[in-house]
Amino acid sequence: MYKKRFSSKRRGRPFQKKGNFKRGGRLRKNQNIDFSRFINKSANTEEAEHFIPEHHFEDFMISDTLKKNIIAKGYKLPTPIQDRTIPCALEGRDLVGIANTGTGKTAAFLIPLIDKALKNPSEQIIIIAPTRELAFQINGEFRDFTAGMNLFSVCAVGGAYIGLQIRALRNKNNFIIGTPGRLKDLIERKHIKLSNFSTLVLDEADRMLDMGFVNDMRFIVLGMPAIHHTLFFSATPSREIESLISEFLKKPARISVKTGDTPKNIEQDVMKIGRGEIKLDVLHNLLNNKEFRKVLVFGRTKHEVENLSCMLANRGFKAESIHGDKNHIQRQRALRRFKENQTRILVATDIAARGLDIDGISHVINYDIPATYDDYVHRIGRTGRGINRGKALTFIE
Repeated sequence: MYKKRFSSKRRGRPFQKKGNFKRGGRLRKNQNIDFSRFINKSANTEEAEHFIPEHHFEDFMISDTLKKNIIAKGYKLPTPIQDRTIPCALEGRDLVGIANTGTGKTAAFLIPLIDKALKNPSEQIIIIAPTRELAFQINGEFRDFTAGMNLFSVCAVGGAYIGLQIRALRNKNNFIIGTPGRLKDLIERKHIKLSNFSTLVLDEADRMLDMGFVNDMRFIVLGMPAIHHTLFFSATPSREIESLISEFLKKPARISVKTGDTPKNIEQDVMKIGRGEIKLDVLHNLLNNKEFRKVLVFGRTKHEVENLSCMLANRGFKAESIHGDKNHIQRQRALRRFKENQTRILVATDIAARGLDIDGISHVINYDIPATYDDYVHRIGRTGRGINRGKALTFIE
């Protein structure tokens, strides 16, 4: 077991440092960060809350083939967001889903919409995600759920060759899954006709808002038929999100299964880097512990992430990096190697903080403090997925 280097209390008060960890805002000087927000050790002592769903997957009024594929994927009981969202979406109602990361939101909207397309083969559905990694992940889930069905999809994301996407769009596709900028580009080139689409999913809408995609989202929504079905998902509610909900949805059902900023099954702690200590050496010693089986390390900038990955590799660790300077093929290769356990350590910028669902991540390490508390929440949400437990450590200098 690694040695705890820091306690959340100093003479009865939280440790504080100049700077502000304002929820939803950037760090500002001369204000306080309450580092006790990074500490939650209850995961070691509390049993995870036992959720009893109202439904079983076989209870839902969906295709028998779809039910078989759900079971084949290893799904046993619906998660809270799935249990409440699927029946509502099957009724065709607009809905807003607010849930912690790692709670099964992708299946919550894919299952009812796949059934919708099965019942009406001419149905066309567009799904917007903030990052190419999340879009590819949704597309992979779609293909698993639709095995043996005559349903098809195109994944349209930036950073990938647009010519291949244009050719794929000439074929029959029930689902188009993509990032806002690339979708807008293909719409303006008239390769996507929004008038043909009657269903829209906005996934991780809060992240798209943060990334400056609101005008692209608005362009797509306004281009769709006046009457259409919209599913809107966000991990964090805010005044800006409420404004988008009012603009994009009509009398939506609201489903919130958010239980707090961070999941209870993630143990959170901090590592205080003392005077004379080298941060890289502290990370090295942690990674030598057997319990750090599969580790996602977050850094601040693309350059720092790449350097850290190289330094870990030079020290004998199997490490890869993912950041915005890497092209699509390089990023997908790094993710695949990490998923398949060929690489034990993935060093990333916040590009990997949202939406990625990778099995078995034992630890998330914030080598650099994230810029906002929301970023922190999404970073550590890469571990402790579903019913699994995980650990998150934040380095403090």
